[in-house]
Amino acid sequence: MPLAAAPPSRQIVIAGGGIAGLTAAIAFAAKGFPVRLFERVANLQEVGAGLQLSPNATRILSRLGVPDFLRAASIRPEAVLLNRASDLRQIARVPLGAQATARWKSPYLVLHRADLHAALLAVASKMPEVEIVTGATVSDAAMHPKGVTVAVDHEGLRREIDALLLVAADGVWSGLRKLVGGDGASSFSGRIAWRATVRAEGEAVALLADHMPRDCVSAFLHPRAHLVAYPVRGGSSINLAAFTQGAAQGASWSHSSEARPLIDALSGAAAPLLDFLGAIGSWTVWPIHTVDPRSPWINPGGAVLIGDAAHAMTPFAAQGAAAAIEDAYVLAATVADQRDDIGAALRRYERIRRPRVAAVARRGAFNAFTWHAAGPIALGRNLVLGLLPPAKLASDLDWLYGWDADAALAAAPAVSAGSG
Repeated sequence: MPLAAAPPSRQIVIAGGGIAGLTAAIAFAAKGFPVRLFERVANLQEVGAGLQLSPNATRILSRLGVPDFLRAASIRPEAVLLNRASDLRQIARVPLGAQATARWKSPYLVLHRADLHAALLAVASKMPEVEIVTGATVSDAAMHPKGVTVAVDHEGLRREIDALLLVAADGVWSGLRKLVGGDGASSFSGRIAWRATVRAEGEAVALLADHMPRDCVSAFLHPRAHLVAYPVRGGSSINLAAFTQGAAQGASWSHSSEARPLIDALSGAAAPLLDFLGAIGSWTVWPIHTVDPRSPWINPGGAVLIGDAAHAMTPFAAQGAAAAIEDAYVLAATVADQRDDIGAALRRYERIRRPRVAAVARRGAFNAFTWHAAGPIALGRNLVLGLLPPAKLASDLDWLYGWDADAALAAAPAVSAGSG
């Protein structure tokens, strides 16, 4: 009697152990899928600095059981303050805090990226369905009628693993875009991110204390640059992120720089702001790379990109981490709903996520234009923002912060087999 054919695998393989990959591991495991996550670095830890998690993201994290691990490290800012760099005058105030939680049914948080990563890792590590392998690189994959066979390089050996789906969460310089028909390239945006973390009680912060409340996100706007500051690490530190024009630096995340180029970009800013920047000894400088969101995201045979691998964007809507979290949650739900037709599940995922990502990218481009405005456009911006009540500024963000992944899934019917 011939042997019965082996059933297709239900396993999910994830390439990349950053925010996107770990959120996907948790989301798929919560749906009952066995998950194997492969991360190429030997020690699974997140690099970077602070990030903002708006209610559209914290709502998902709450459903995945993550907030309990974030309470000690995160801060709920009371507002976003927009200030002119030239004289430090406040232009507008967007209320957050309790008002954000009441309006958008979930809190707005600021925290260090490493603290979010640690929280996600803690949750994933406690789930018996999740196996995390470090020092391992997903190098290739082959689609076939029973799913996908994934090639993993680990400890000098190449292993082949059968899976239902390969989730590529390997970042802006993804090596797996080729599997979905992409050209594999990201593009330098022409902008540089400057980042530093300083002690909240330090001398540098004292220079700008009157214009940088500890319980708020403060942004300082200038035609050639802008600076954002907010508390992290339970309020013990202040995260700083500045953005300027700059030259491409190759495919590397960062290098260190002294403050002079940043101070030059902010020429004409108020003296306390320039003194504050000069008091910070060293900055970490990132080239901002983006991925065309119109490029392919899926191979219906069993591969999909999420997070920066799919649609890395400029940070001017503060939605990079949130978009990755949304991707992961929606993907797990669509696959769970149509696990016997992975192609249809992936097409539904795209139908839900592409319009959302495009809208967020447009908002980021709009913010970059208005925050770096000069002359009459800047005067008009300041006048309009100054006349709008805080409640109106908040309502203009309802589409962004009020987005609910479960509602989006409910509104998007299952995709039939073979449909486009």
